[in-house]
Amino acid sequence: MAGDLPGEAVQPIALASATDWAGFRTQARRLLAQSVAPESVSWHCADAVLPDLFANPPEAESTNLPAPDKSEPSAFHVPAEFITLCQSVILHSDPNRFGLLYRLLWRLVHEPALRHDPVDADILRAQHLAQAVRRDMHKMKAFVRFRPVQDATFDHDASAGPLHVAWFEPEHHIVLAVAPFFMRRFTQMRWAILTPALSIAWDGSHLQQGPGAQKADAPPADAGEQLWLTYYQNIFNPARLKLKMMQKEMPRRYWKNLPEAQFISELTAKSSQRHMEMIEQATTVPARRLPVFRQADAAVARQAQAVQAVQPLQTLAALNAAAQQCRNCPIGEHATQAVCGEGPSQARVMVVGEQPGDQEDLRGRPLVGPSGQLFDRALADLNWPREELFITNAVKHFKYEPRGRKRIHKTPSQREAAACAPWLEGEIALVRPAVAIALGGTAASSLLGRHVAVMSERGQWFTRPDGLRVLVTLHPAALLRAPPDAQQDAYAAWLCDLQQATADVTGP
Repeated sequence: MAGDLPGEAVQPIALASATDWAGFRTQARRLLAQSVAPESVSWHCADAVLPDLFANPPEAESTNLPAPDKSEPSAFHVPAEFITLCQSVILHSDPNRFGLLYRLLWRLVHEPALRHDPVDADILRAQHLAQAVRRDMHKMKAFVRFRPVQDATFDHDASAGPLHVAWFEPEHHIVLAVAPFFMRRFTQMRWAILTPALSIAWDGSHLQQGPGAQKADAPPADAGEQLWLTYYQNIFNPARLKLKMMQKEMPRRYWKNLPEAQFISELTAKSSQRHMEMIEQATTVPARRLPVFRQADAAVARQAQAVQAVQPLQTLAALNAAAQQCRNCPIGEHATQAVCGEGPSQARVMVVGEQPGDQEDLRGRPLVGPSGQLFDRALADLNWPREELFITNAVKHFKYEPRGRKRIHKTPSQREAAACAPWLEGEIALVRPAVAIALGGTAASSLLGRHVAVMSERGQWFTRPDGLRVLVTLHPAALLRAPPDAQQDAYAAWLCDLQQATADVTGP
């Protein structure tokens, strides 16, 4: 906040815009270096005068601006979090925000103890403004509603897609600060966001700024929006309604621009009645297309067919080719490819992991992603040649959950592991290893045919009915998920487990 004392000249400082952070920082450093007190400064914007109690008349601002000082300002230091605070506060619509920030800067330099005072009035005020800005940015991300428009670009080239236009009324100067969020989220979509102060548009590669607009410039509702409104009305659950919490997350000032807001009052008014109607309804019994025993019979039949399909295969290459066509569980439909084992056809040691990860699915090789890199490090520490091991997985396809552009690993179910069991058994029958190392619970259960408590049974040997000896230990992914301070000890313990198979790897 700027001010002047009787007989003391006030320096008017003009910034390029309401969010001119670089200009404010330069001018603040210059004023501080010249020991100009906060009460001797009046802050203004070139695009809009900032009302101030002690400001000079607007016409004097353009003629009385001090020239920037070219001398090097005296060295001074402020906490790094103060810079972050300034970058948020400057986006607020409070006309006295620049005066507040310069006063805080002045006090931080001249009152070093201020940085340790969490209840100082100026600090609390700045934090309150920053919180309001963050809240407004969050609301913009949540409440912008796009509507498609067939503009001139679409008429000329339909492959460009329609322009999606939205209207929003922010409380603060946040539009450009939030723009990167929409650029990342809707990279391939042409869109424009209209606000009273300014407009932004994205053409797929460049962001453009334009003047402010009016709500009438935004397009009206379309058929797709009507479908959304029907969906919104039908998913409204009166039993879970918390009106105060809803109004806190969706303040009424935003309702006028949200298409679904037209139903909120009606739905909330009838929520108690609808809630009672739900309670009074008879219990529904889920319909089954097939009885449970028939589903189980079908699963057994599919597994039997899979075993019969694998048994005639005489080579690992033939087994790999057949696995690519497997659809005995839903995983195979969405994975890039089946990832079967690799290594010598008569290897003494078979290493069995859980399932392919993202990198394994793309490259078609087992244990080559982050877990595989940790496994290779263990091989080097144990002096085990990877090329002498047969490395495979209990499940041959990558099970994942898409999140944006990433594919997040999901643990295969017992049914999915059982569907893949014939492929693993086929590899065992063709390779005939002396021992198998089970990395993790899925691999151990597939090899031993029972539930395995890995943490209590790790480091132990078990013998299958066919004579194959199985060493149970952790999957390397479990080590990667361990807390950083525990990873070194966990890795050393894992090496101790693996080391028990050294004689089998190196041979007699």
